[in-house]
Amino acid sequence: MNNLEILAPVGVEDRLIAAVRAGADAVYFGAANFNARRNAQNFSRTEFSDAIKYCHSHGVKVYITLNTLICDDEIPSLVDELKFIAKLNADALIVQDLAVAKLAKEISPELPLHASTQMTVHNISGVKTLEDMGFSRVVLPRELNLSEIENIAKNTKIEIETFIHGAMCMSVSGMCYISSMLGGRSGNRGLCAQSCRLDFNARGREYALSLKDMSYVNHIEKLRDAGVKSLKIEGRMKRAEYVACAVDTIKKAVSGEEYDLNRLSDVFSRQGFSDGYLLDKRDINMFGYRTKDDVIASNAVLKSIHEIYRKERGNIAVNMQLTLKNNAPMTLSCVDVDNNEVFVEGDIPNEAKDKPLDENFARKSLQKCGDTPFYLDNLTVENKDNLMCSAASLNSLRRNALEKLIEIRAEKRLYDKINTDYEYIPKMQEKHSGNELRIRFEKYEQVFENDAEFVIFPIDEILNHPELLVDFNDRLVCELPSLVFEEDEKAFRLKLEKIKEAGVKTVSVDNISELKIAQDYGFSVLGGYGLNILNSISLDGYSKLGVKDCVLSFEMSAKRINNIQSSVKRGILAYGYLPLMKFRNCPNKTKKGCDGCTGTTEITDRMGINFPLICRNKKYSILLNSLPLDVTDRDIQNIDFRVLYFTIESKSECRNIYLNAKNCVKNDIKSTNGLLFRELL
Repeated sequence: MNNLEILAPVGVEDRLIAAVRAGADAVYFGAANFNARRNAQNFSRTEFSDAIKYCHSHGVKVYITLNTLICDDEIPSLVDELKFIAKLNADALIVQDLAVAKLAKEISPELPLHASTQMTVHNISGVKTLEDMGFSRVVLPRELNLSEIENIAKNTKIEIETFIHGAMCMSVSGMCYISSMLGGRSGNRGLCAQSCRLDFNARGREYALSLKDMSYVNHIEKLRDAGVKSLKIEGRMKRAEYVACAVDTIKKAVSGEEYDLNRLSDVFSRQGFSDGYLLDKRDINMFGYRTKDDVIASNAVLKSIHEIYRKERGNIAVNMQLTLKNNAPMTLSCVDVDNNEVFVEGDIPNEAKDKPLDENFARKSLQKCGDTPFYLDNLTVENKDNLMCSAASLNSLRRNALEKLIEIRAEKRLYDKINTDYEYIPKMQEKHSGNELRIRFEKYEQVFENDAEFVIFPIDEILNHPELLVDFNDRLVCELPSLVFEEDEKAFRLKLEKIKEAGVKTVSVDNISELKIAQDYGFSVLGGYGLNILNSISLDGYSKLGVKDCVLSFEMSAKRINNIQSSVKRGILAYGYLPLMKFRNCPNKTKKGCDGCTGTTEITDRMGINFPLICRNKKYSILLNSLPLDVTDRDIQNIDFRVLYFTIESKSECRNIYLNAKNCVKNDIKSTNGLLFRELL
């Protein structure tokens, strides 16, 4: 039977203790400056070390989250953090940025890497790419259904981790920029402001970007059968009671015991739970927000949860051998389930005045493991000289032995190879200087005569308008979808075959999951903004994976773009309604699904500002910013090209913007500079 790991979120001591005592098999928490919950409470360095020792002494694994995007100026601090983590024997590192993965392997090559859900690896091809890169586990997106999870698990080699319970972001993880674009606080860098929980209105429905919390507790056997290895609980910003209750409920479900999902809902929910993604029922019933009734229910149940983690579980078996001999200190040998062994000496035993010490007498004292993670399994007593000792002597002997056993478990080395002398030395490259223009069109109706370096269209537009190949020949680039879920891959590959036969030579990818698919057909591959490249190491990393050039993340400032040290050709988005979020469950759905929707619509925030929404063939939808980015007049240093990213503009608007961009003239429209001249948090 597949043994399911229960993975719990922690961040401070009370949540850590709650998770371990409730029965978590593993916990995850963040390095203070490089994790996806930087605005949560995180351990100090001293607490960090103590937390790992505490977990290991209790047989609980520790996964450290360094799952944010980093910039070049932060790399020295990151290297220092990685050395610190490697020395402390963390069981794995959860990462998003290719730079973090590369540096981790150079500093601690034996430290396992887990691909964060922020990498948005969502199909077999993406997972196989991770396998080739040396990852040992992938955290799959919440948006996958059971069949997709099963197909991935059974057709790949690395461990599969899925979320089992907790909050659901409206956007697919790693593809959300709403917090950074509206407030300068990047979710990709651990400072999400949860803008989606504010009141957005879609077709008359309030809180249209707020989903209920997910809970798949009722489907644990299905996930086990699908090949899932680890069940991840979301909630590093939640209370200790939430962590304990979630772990306890899931542990009972995994063990086949009766569990109380209503109690878990009372601890925290948003108008109940949803299993819509898992069951492939992506509809209006998945939406919900936190109400007064939810808060009242939480307050009523919290005190009752404390009993779950009030005391140690005592779940690590220990075998003991007690030996008593004439004129010698009595000895106790203890061996735990991991073959850690300790040997301690105690008092010199006395002659028995009445009855000599036997196993029953010894067991009464030695089984009192109390406030430790152990329980006495097998006991052997050797007392050939018919001696006796006091219960107090046995208690002292037991305490000393178990304390030493805890120390051994806490300090046990996991890795021999740690490059403590590693120093990151950036490559000194000449600054890049180029001003080539590339144009990305959403629709064929927008196209006009131009001399851009490349002209980019979504794949369906090229299939529907083969004349584009005649018009643009080798300048034509096919933009692949940001998301190709497993259930859609077969149809997607047929489309690739068609454009290949038609003569398309170059494609653009926005996700690592599509890279291998594109290469299977021999396309030359360009990297889009969705690769989330913020540093030189990641830029070089994608180049080694076969990407010819890349659009840098639009979360980069001009100052940080100028710091890039790489020979790889790169560019920026210079104009466009930037994507804020990408959804698999469209907020414009009603009880009748997509009825009445034209495919291009909008949602409205609490200030009355409209945000355009574009549907991608009912596979996923994209929320655009209310204002376009426009830096066509700005001289951005250290780049090779600029991209004009057209979505909802008319043909005449596209032409005027292009002509202004050629002359580096700002457009006479209401626009934003985005994050180019702000310091991203």
